[in-house]
Amino acid sequence: MILDDKFWNERWQSDDTQWDIGYPAPAIVNFIETIKDKSIRILIPGCGNAYEAEYLHNNGFTNVYVLDYAAEALRRFGVRVPSFPEEHLLQCDFFQLENGKFDLVLEQTFFCAIDPSLRKNYEAKMTELLNENGMIAGLLFIQTPNSEGPPFNGSIDEYRELFGKRFNIRKMEVCKNSIKPREGREVWFEVVRK
Repeated sequence: MILDDKFWNERWQSDDTQWDIGYPAPAIVNFIETIKDKSIRILIPGCGNAYEAEYLHNNGFTNVYVLDYAAEALRRFGVRVPSFPEEHLLQCDFFQLENGKFDLVLEQTFFCAIDPSLRKNYEAKMTELLNENGMIAGLLFIQTPNSEGPPFNGSIDEYRELFGKRFNIRKMEVCKNSIKPREGREVWFEVVRK
């Protein structure tokens, strides 16, 4: 299975999007509510329907960028949220992104959708994309219904090891406010670039 733009676009076109919960994840909304500066540059990679981006946009955040491999996902988001700046819709391979620096990356199902062999590349690319003291915050799976993936799971120890060299780990714990079907299966994490 090749997890490329064709793969993901076909999933969107056939509505094979079982990862989509239909609203912003409560854990991410709670985190967003703690952010005071609404001008920070935020990236949401593998954004899909980008409910978190819609929530940010509707709550006055002005520098939110969404990225997806699948043109269909971005098209749907643009139709649903027509006031979202078109130039903030990034249709490309995350690993090829060269669109400046970000203060925050919100992680919601993207990390666990990429092949696990790319996790070190993900960590390196995040280091490149984040400003000094920039943060990644969001959700990672520690248990998935399909061990073959995607999504692909991992462990808290694995995630600590991956991010521990170039990031200060602020939080890495089983999520306390996951949606019901994912209770006990997700980790909430906040890591800050050194």
